[in-house]
This record gives sequence, structure tokens and C-alpha cells, in this order.
Amino acid sequence: MHKGCHNNNPGEYASPFAFTPQILSRLIDPKDINLLKNIGGVEGFLIGLRTNPKTGLSSHETTLNPITSEDITTIDVIEEPDKIYEKDSKDSKSQASGTSHPENIPFYHRIKTFGRNVLPARKQKSIFQLMWIALHEKIIILLTIAAVISLSLGLYEDFGIKHESGHENDRPKVRWVEGVAIIVAIIIVVLVSSLNDWQKQRQFQKLNTKKEDRNVKVIRDGKESLLSVHEVLVGDILKLEPGDIVSTDGVLVDAHNLKCDESAATGESDAVRKLKYEDCLKELEKNDEHEPFLHSKTDPFIISGSKVLEGVGSYAVSSVGVNSYFGKTMMALRTDPEDTPLQEKLNQLAEDIAKLGGSATLLMLVVLLIKYFITFRFGVPGLTSVFQSLVRILISTVTLLVVAIPEGLPLAVTLALAFATTRMLKDNNLVRVLSACETMGNATTVCSDKTGTLTQNNMSVITGTIGLTANFVRDQAHTNDFKISPHFENPIPLQQLEEILSSDILGLLEESIVINSIAFESVSENGQITFTGSKTETALLSFLVDLDRRNFMSLRKNEPLKVFPFSSDRKAMGVIIEKEKSKWRFYVKGASEILLENVKSIVNLDRSEDGTDSDKIDLTEENITVLHQIIESYANQSLRTIGLGYRDFNEWPPTGINGEVSYDDLNKDITLLGIVGIEDPLRDGVREAVQDCINAGVKVRMITGDNIVTAKSIATQCGIYTDGIIMEGPEFRNLLPNEMNAVIPNLQVLARSSPEDKRILVGKLKELGEIVAVTGDGTNDGPALKTADVGFSMGIAGTEVAKEASSIILMDDNFSSIVKAIMWGRSVNDAVKKFLQFQLSVNITAVLLTFISAVSNSQQEAVLSAVQLLWVNLIMNTFAALALATDPPTKDLLKRKPEPRTVSLISLEMWKMILGQSAVQLIITLTLLYRGNDILGYSTPEETSNLQTIIFNTFVFLQIFNEINSRRLSNKLNILKGITANKYFIIIFFFIIVGQIIIVTFGGAAFNTQKLSIIQWLVCVGLGFSSIPVGIILRLIPIRNRPQTQSPTQDLLAGKSRDDVVNQYSFKKDKHKKDTAVGHSEPSDQENINVACDKPANEEVKDDDRIEIILD
Repeated sequence: MHKGCHNNNPGEYASPFAFTPQILSRLIDPKDINLLKNIGGVEGFLIGLRTNPKTGLSSHETTLNPITSEDITTIDVIEEPDKIYEKDSKDSKSQASGTSHPENIPFYHRIKTFGRNVLPARKQKSIFQLMWIALHEKIIILLTIAAVISLSLGLYEDFGIKHESGHENDRPKVRWVEGVAIIVAIIIVVLVSSLNDWQKQRQFQKLNTKKEDRNVKVIRDGKESLLSVHEVLVGDILKLEPGDIVSTDGVLVDAHNLKCDESAATGESDAVRKLKYEDCLKELEKNDEHEPFLHSKTDPFIISGSKVLEGVGSYAVSSVGVNSYFGKTMMALRTDPEDTPLQEKLNQLAEDIAKLGGSATLLMLVVLLIKYFITFRFGVPGLTSVFQSLVRILISTVTLLVVAIPEGLPLAVTLALAFATTRMLKDNNLVRVLSACETMGNATTVCSDKTGTLTQNNMSVITGTIGLTANFVRDQAHTNDFKISPHFENPIPLQQLEEILSSDILGLLEESIVINSIAFESVSENGQITFTGSKTETALLSFLVDLDRRNFMSLRKNEPLKVFPFSSDRKAMGVIIEKEKSKWRFYVKGASEILLENVKSIVNLDRSEDGTDSDKIDLTEENITVLHQIIESYANQSLRTIGLGYRDFNEWPPTGINGEVSYDDLNKDITLLGIVGIEDPLRDGVREAVQDCINAGVKVRMITGDNIVTAKSIATQCGIYTDGIIMEGPEFRNLLPNEMNAVIPNLQVLARSSPEDKRILVGKLKELGEIVAVTGDGTNDGPALKTADVGFSMGIAGTEVAKEASSIILMDDNFSSIVKAIMWGRSVNDAVKKFLQFQLSVNITAVLLTFISAVSNSQQEAVLSAVQLLWVNLIMNTFAALALATDPPTKDLLKRKPEPRTVSLISLEMWKMILGQSAVQLIITLTLLYRGNDILGYSTPEETSNLQTIIFNTFVFLQIFNEINSRRLSNKLNILKGITANKYFIIIFFFIIVGQIIIVTFGGAAFNTQKLSIIQWLVCVGLGFSSIPVGIILRLIPIRNRPQTQSPTQDLLAGKSRDDVVNQYSFKKDKHKKDTAVGHSEPSDQENINVACDKPANEEVKDDDRIEIILD
């Protein structure tokens, strides 16, 4: 046993408590009632923590006397548990007014020993750290090296060399500008990237801070008060009420009918009944097999992250902050993000460009050196002249290297991601990990929760029948779905129900729902009235609100005589109230088919106004048949059917009942009021969103804890379930690996699943090559969210653990937002590809033009000067990055299949456009360079001196019009589609044109240009416009298309015959339960695999064929 936390060494801190945080953590994880028993039960636990179950902690607590675990187990202490606490309180009060020693600060020892209920702030990277990280990207390093070399040589040529000729001295000293411009580009990229990451960190931190901070009810100084959850300490006595999210671990002190939902923390789907320690010991004694307490459905432990479903109670806090169950889970999820897939491809591209650019530069250097040294045969020049010539050659080669590097590429990626993440937030997607934005564009499968994501997480009365004739439906669009039989009239809208029911029937309906309910009204954060309680009861109360019946408080003024809470055994609940003198009424509601067994009569809706008719009529066999038809009709729609009834008594206790009145004594001769069907309705737009995913080649799977019938119904309504497999979690996790391989390709619904089932499925899908997105909202969903390529957590219903583990937070918890994430992901990938197509066309042309013109020139100078290349390579490309990276996503992006992980960043279609445009541009510029004077008929010195400006101007306009070409990656000819939706593109397009006009007209010596005539401008623009028709011609050239990509799991079925599939993936009947709900007969081993496409036994299964495996 633990010997206490204190020690006699004066140099070490002596804790005055009997337990360490580690010991207390072991109480909860795993739940260990034997440990609690060893420390003296709840009484010993409370004494060891120096707290009082009635008065809680004292706000005057300062100095505490040490206590050990041996002290709390003595008989004297156990008999009088308040003595130690009272003594500590007196000592504390007497010393509180003393010195200002740290130990006199309230709760000093408690905080020092157990800590506060806050997690240590995750160390956020500063803006400078983020900038330093951005500088380590390979392409930025490559640009930095080029900038340093370019700047050094530019400064040397401008200021370090004395030029002999007057012409050289007249030129402006601007060769250093190119190096500075590249540095400016680097600074822009680093700033935009780091600021985007920094802003993303702050958004997430702000969201969590707001979500985590809330008030809880605590007992201190004998008074109940509200306290911030961050100020709760070990030893505090906290109150529990329905709807509470437990903030700390602890041990139950007092409880009444308390049940908790621990699924968010442990994955246990069933509600866990919480009993006091003494009652739990009695439960254990009843267990003849002495099963471990861990597997019991009752315990005295309260787990942080769980939710109170019903009942009330109080508990003593045992662990807070990092020592709690919730805190430990949160801390385990703190990991650093990895490089994005797109960034890895770009890094590889940077390496390839560096190798090619370096090779071209080296080749040019060798050629120019050979050409220069050949001139030595006519005589060796002076040493100074040789040095200057070598520097000129080196500058030309460095210029080629700078031209070869696409400095606008990292900016294009950064801008695309920054633009996408900002706009995605408006679409209710908070992107936490940038890689998710890119990866989501090529996701092949989405594993979605049902409740709250596909549905509204708000059970509602969808339809119902009051009496025998008042058949109603909430949504008129589903009128035909809920038509009971040809003899019944069409259901009326719910809003018209009040018009056809008498005030007596409406009052009876209201009383039966309000009085026989433990749900209650509450006010949400936004001020709206909501209901707290079981989903069924809140749905019925909301039904009354829809009927404008809101007399909840007035109807509940009278205390019920007896309450029969809902029991899973009787599947019903009831309450007895005194209606008036000598009249009592028993209200009952529950599963309609069970309630119907005890029904004798039904309310009479056709009662005359004078009241001469009876208010109820006896049921006939025909009536009972109709009621069964109603129940069956609702059940076939997978609605939860609830029956409402009552029974009146003229005396209490009823005649013939001796002793305690039981539920069975009252549940006879019931008068049926009506039957309603409730369901968690789909979110608006879910059907369309699922269909969009299917059209985009993304398979949607539903993973839910609901039963298989409800899961199938919702999945069918969503469009998720077509002809695939529906399986339950326990069956799935027990499959052999080869059986899983057979199931997964067509697995559409996984019902009765646990978070571990979800993690197994996600992991298996990734093994099979799928790119997996998964949704989750609970603490226990953390592993699956981390395992997936993209994890979506719920911004409203999600726990902090789920958010921490996720890549993207759905701010509205809506599946439709996932479709928007797919669109934005594809838009980002397309933006980078568009820019690559444009950038590489510019670079290939510029490199070859520079190389050829420099080698062929007697002065080893390129046709385009360094400053002209600065405009082409930096200004245009930087703005082009902004223009092409800001195209908003369109629905067209959902009309194509996702790309595999290994697909090249540059497709065959892109290479066709890049090489085709580069070839045409090179032909045009070289033709102008070598034959321009002859073609244009220039003969005078003034005309020939304009030729270099014409070449520069033509080259720029070729790029301007090619930028429009690059807007479309496909072979579609309409390159202007959607151009008006991107205002950035239009502004930048005209800005570049205006800039080019200014440079040519007023650039003069700085840009080595001369003014052009109108005719010359028309020639330049006309030749530049040729990029458009060339693009059309290139799009019409067919290339060998690669096979249509499909989900990797479908490859498992392609090329296999029926016999192959049956022989490889046969299943044993005893592994699967018979699904009586959907009416399947017991199948044979051979029938366990049913080929839906009705192929002959040995015929090959094509890619488009479907295999349906029905597991019974």
C-alpha cells in the first residue's frame, strides 16, 4: 500500500496528502475498485484528499498537516472522518492571517501536489520560428543560393569593374537588381507562408479556448456555487446533472439513478450505471463468477469526457489536468505535422530543376569558355581584359541558372493554400493541417459517422396517428412514404393537426407527453430554448412545440404520486398523478408493439360536440389489425415507434391491490391515445452531397453505433447504401484478413461499430491503397482520426480530443462541408498544376533562348538583358502565381475521379502544352532574332536597333496570352470559362499589360528598350496572341490516355471469376447472425457470395461489375 506522499527530508517538499497523482490515476484507468477498497473505500479516499463530502473544500485552506495512507485506515479515523478535516480547517484559518509565505496561499499544497485543471499550453511556434522553418524548404534554399551568386556578381560588375568603353559606362548600374529581386521573392514567400501558419494556429487556439471554458457546480465552504472548470481542484465536490460533460476524474459520493455515456471516452456504447462504492460492493458479491469489475456495467468512478444521461449525483475529484483520463489522451495526441504530399513532390521537382539547370549552366560555361579561349590564337589579351571577360561569361551562365529556377512556384503553392484555407473557413472548414487541404482533393473514400454528420442529431416526430383516423406527417414530401394502406386517407401536414383535433384531445396529448417525462427545458449558448434528456423525450416535447403547446411548467406543478422510470426490460415508462378529487390517472408511453398488448380501448376522435358520445371506444379485431399495420408501416421506414396511452382510476390505491403498487398492476386496460414514429432526420443537402461524392469517384461509407436496421434505412435515404454490404462491428473485427479483403471493396455500412472497428477499417483501407477521410466526434475517435489521411472532427459536438487529433474541423458538423473540402483540395492541386504549366513554358523558352543567343553572340551576351529577364521571370511569374492560384472551385471538379498518390505532378496533357508552347515561342523569338530584319524589312540603324525591343515585347505577350491558356488543364477548348469569377486574374492580366507598355515606352536605358510604333506594337501583340490558337491546336492533338483511375479496393475484384471469388473468400455460416429484420433466409456457404451482375460461373468480372456479398 502507498506509504504517503510526505517525507522527513527537510530538503524535499512534503505533501500533506495520502496519495500521489499517479495512485489516483490508477483508480480510473483502468477502473480499479480493489485499489479503492485498499485505501479505505470512499471514506478513506476523502480523508486522504483532506476534503469533506458535505461542505467540500474550504476557501481558507492553507497549511495542512501531513497524513499517510496508514492514518486513513485506522479505526478511529474511519469512525470519525470529519475530525482531520475540521482540524486542518481550524489550523488554516488561524494561520491565514499570518505571514505571506507561499504555503499560506489558498490551496497551495493542493495545487503543488496535484496541479490545476488546465493542460499546459501547447508551445506555439513564433512567427520567427515559422519563418525559419519556411526557409529550410529545398526550393527556397536553391533560390537563396542563386540570389547570393546573382547579387554578388551583379554588384561586382556594376561597381567592381572599370569599363573601358563609354557605352558601358553610360548603361545604368542595375545588374545587382536581379539578385535583390530574387531575395524579395524569397521574403514574400516566407512571410506569406509563415503568417498563414501563424494565423491558423491562433484560430485553432481561440476555438479551443472558447470551447473548453465553462462553469460547473461545485460545493465549497458548504455552499453550492458556479466555478470555472479551470479552477476545479483535486478534492472538490462537483455536482452532476443530466446533460453535463464531466470535466475531471473522480469517485462518486452520492447518486440517484445516475447513468453516464462513456462512449466518447472509452468506446462503451451502452450507458453505464453509476452506484456508490458500498452498492458496488454488493453488486460484486452477487457475481458468482467473480468477473473483473472492469467488465461490469456499474461502477463508482466518474471519467472525464463522459456525459451524464440521467439522474443526479455528486463526486469527489481525484485527477485534474494532465493526470486526468481526458488530459492524458489530449497530451498523447500532440505531434508535429509532416510535410504535405504536394510539398514532397515540389521538393523533388526542385531537385530535378537544380540538376537540369546546373547541367545547362555547366554546358553553357564550357561552350563559352571554349569559344573565348579559341580567340587566343589571334593573340593573348591583357590579364585585366581576360579577367573581365571571364566575369562576363560567369554572369551569363549565372543568368541562365536564375532563369531556369521557377522562383514563382513556392509562392504559387503558398498563395493557393492561403487562399483556400481562408475561403474554406467561410465554408465551415477550419483547416488545422495544410496537408489535409491537398490530400482531401484526391481522397478515394470517406468514412462518415451517422449521428450529427449525416443526420441532424435531433430526434423528431416524423409521422404519427392519433386515434384511428388522424394520420399526420411532418414533411409533405414524404406523404406517400407514410401512407398506411389504400383504405387510409393521405396524411395531413403536422401543422394542420391542431385543426382536426378537439381541445380535449390536444390537452390529453400534451399532458401525456409533458407529465410522463424527465426531460426539461434549458437555454443554449445562443439563447434558444432547447430540451435536455433522452432523445425520445426531447423529440416528443419538440413535437408539442410544433403544435404550439408550451405549457410545460404549469402542467408539472403537481408532484406525481409515483414514477416508473424507463426500463429496458419493460421498454416503457409511466407516472401516476392526481387529476382532481377522487380521480387519478396513469400515463404510460413506450414501445408501441408492447404497449398494444395491454390496450383495451382507443380515444374517440369523432365525439360529438354535445359530449353525448363516449370519449373512448373499445378496440375491435379490425382496429387492432389497423394498428399493427400502422406500427409495421413505421417500422419498415426504420422509425422508432412510440405508443402513448393512459388509464383512469376512481380510487387510490386501486381496488384489489395490497401493498406496493407495481407497474404491472397499472399497465392493464390501457386507453391508447396514439402512435408516433420518430427519427433523426437527415441534414439538408446530405443526399446531394453523397451523390456529389459518388460522381467525384469518392466512395462514402457509413460507420455508426446504431442497429443494422436503422443504419440501413438512413444509409439508403442518403444514397450511401445501394447494393453493397451491411455488416455489424463485432462480425467485421472477427473476420480473417482474406475475408476482410473480400468485404471491404463493397462495404457500405458498418453498424453496431466501436471506435476500434473504425480504426481497423481505416487502417485496412490505407493498406489497400485508399486515400481515406474519416469523421469523428468522440475522445475515443482520436486513433481513427490520426490514422486516416484526413481526419474531420465536429466543431459543435466534437470533443477537444477529437479536434486535436483531426486535420480539419467541420464548424457546422455537416457532411456537405466535406464535399466543399474535396472541391477546395482539387482546386489547390489544380492551381499548382496550372502555374507549373505556365511557369515551365516560360522557363524552358527563356533558358533555351538565353543559351542559344549567348553562345551565338560575339560578346557572349543573351538577347534578353538581365533586367528584362527580371521582369519576365519575377514580376510576371509572381503575379501569375496570384492569378492562377485564386481560381475558386467549381462543380466541374467533382466530375472527375481522384488521382492516385503516385501520380506525377505534371501529366501528359500538361507536358504536351508545355513543350508545344515552348517550341512555338522559341521558333518565333529565334526567327525574329536571326531573320527579323529581313522579314520586317528593317534596314536603317534606327529600325534594326528596335529589333531587340520587339523580341522582348513579343516574348512577354506570348507569356501573357499563354497565361489564359494555362487556366484549363484539360483538353476542353473553352479557356475563358469562369474567368469572370476570378477578379484577381482579370486585374493582374491588365496590370501586366500596362506594366509592359510602361517598360517598353519609358524603360529606356534601365530596361534596354526603345519606343515602338503602332505597327510594331500590333506585330508584337499579334505574335503573342498566337499562343491562343496554338493552345487550341495542341488540345486537339490526341495522346494515349491512361486508364481511368478507380478505387484501389475495386482492383481486388477486377479480373476474377465468380468461382475465383467464392473459392478465395468463402465464409462460414456460424460466424454471422441471421438478420431477421430484413428477411434474409439462412444462406448456404455458396450463397454467402452473390454476384449481383448475374454473370455465368466462369465469366470474368469487369471493372464496372458489382459483387454483392450478403453476410447473414
